[in-house]
Amino acid sequence: MSLSSALLLGQTALKLGLICSITVLALFLSYAMLNVCDLSTDGCFTLGAAVGAAVAISGHPFLSIFAAMGAGICSGFVTGILQTKLGVDSLLSGIIVNTGLYSINIAVMGGSSLLNMNKTITVFSMMKGALAETPFAGQQDLIVACIAVILVLTFLVWFLKTRLGLAIRATGNNADMVKSSSINPVFTTIVGLCISNSFTGLSGCLLAQSQKSVDINIGSGMVTIALASLLIGGTIMGKGGILFRAVGMVAGAFIFRLVYTIALRFNMPAFMLKLVSSIIVVLAISGPYLKSQWPQIRRRLMHKKGGAF
Repeated sequence: MSLSSALLLGQTALKLGLICSITVLALFLSYAMLNVCDLSTDGCFTLGAAVGAAVAISGHPFLSIFAAMGAGICSGFVTGILQTKLGVDSLLSGIIVNTGLYSINIAVMGGSSLLNMNKTITVFSMMKGALAETPFAGQQDLIVACIAVILVLTFLVWFLKTRLGLAIRATGNNADMVKSSSINPVFTTIVGLCISNSFTGLSGCLLAQSQKSVDINIGSGMVTIALASLLIGGTIMGKGGILFRAVGMVAGAFIFRLVYTIALRFNMPAFMLKLVSSIIVVLAISGPYLKSQWPQIRRRLMHKKGGAF
């Protein structure tokens, strides 16, 4: 592999990793902070992509960003209501919302399973025009993705240190204690899921505008990808402050996408990529556990080896 090919490979992985890291940060809020496993991520990601594409096609590229985030807030609100007000299990509520969003996404896309945005003005094409005569010409995808990630990171770190953010973190640690402290866990859960899903919708919108098209399956497996990136980032960074851990989520998304891109580079069949995702998740989950158990496993192996003689 030549140096230019390697740089192009890394740039592609970095762009996709940055865009998808926003979904990882969404899962960081809902799963790591709020302790809710939101399985509506796949459908919400597609919803953000579909709504963002529809608004951009109508001639409003900047408004598409806020529309996608608003759609994500609606998705998170419904998921939160099912959990907190209707007594539906958190896993089941995510599955229900994800299933319902499939039909809603088709409706948003005008009854079609594909939207073409080749002739549509997007935030990426606008940034391309703004950078045309600068040293950063041709790097509009990376710059837009970097700006989005920095804004989301800044907001998330700030928000989790506010009174409401601390209440959300406390709800994830011990909902009963929060309730006894005159904090409404129903409210904190719904707010946390709304913010989390707004990030997911934003990520879907950016990916759709970056690749100039939206497919109904654009969000398929996104929850697995985000979970794998979350675990990889947690393994790399370990424990630390909110900013340190959040940056680890972004790094985890980049590493995951780099593995994905390398797999495609070596002509791995597309249908095998889901298996690659599953294997990465298993390794990320079991790696720390096996590392902690390794001294005991080693002693057992040495004992058996000594007994053989």
